[in-house]
Amino acid sequence: MPPLLRRLRNLAPRRETLEANPWLRGLAPHMSHPKLWLWSRRSVAGGMAIGLFIGLLIPVAQIFLAAAVAILFRANVPIAAGATLVTNPLTVAPIYYAAYRLGAWVTGTPSPITASLADPAAMWAQLGTLGLPLFTGLAIAASVAAFASYVLISQAWAWHVAVKRRRTRP
Repeated sequence: MPPLLRRLRNLAPRRETLEANPWLRGLAPHMSHPKLWLWSRRSVAGGMAIGLFIGLLIPVAQIFLAAAVAILFRANVPIAAGATLVTNPLTVAPIYYAAYRLGAWVTGTPSPITASLADPAAMWAQLGTLGLPLFTGLAIAASVAAFASYVLISQAWAWHVAVKRRRTRP
């Protein structure tokens, strides 16, 4: 097993830890399927794609939703839950700003807010215009990140296995 994968496996929460979580207690009966804890190419790539998609697109209850979707698609639950941490207090502002800019460009919405902090009423009025561009940008970013992570992890895993097999041949 590659050192990075071994390290991730050691850092990932165990099934018992997730089952003890009050938010995930309702999913406990469904979390016993072995594929949900399997460290295989498809399971890890699927878990990462699910976690990134939900982590970027949905601002609340990300870990719970990622675990539920991973259970539904039989992907690695710890990877899905961990990948949602892509949005955290340090990264959420730059991610949302970039997503807004992307969404504004795609939808043709005029860019940044022009109201100053001195006029709170005008600022609140302009905040209402952020919705469509922000959601559009987040949807695009989440879809691209999920697809790219699935492809990259699958290809890197297959490459690693091929290299390992070549080394063991006589």
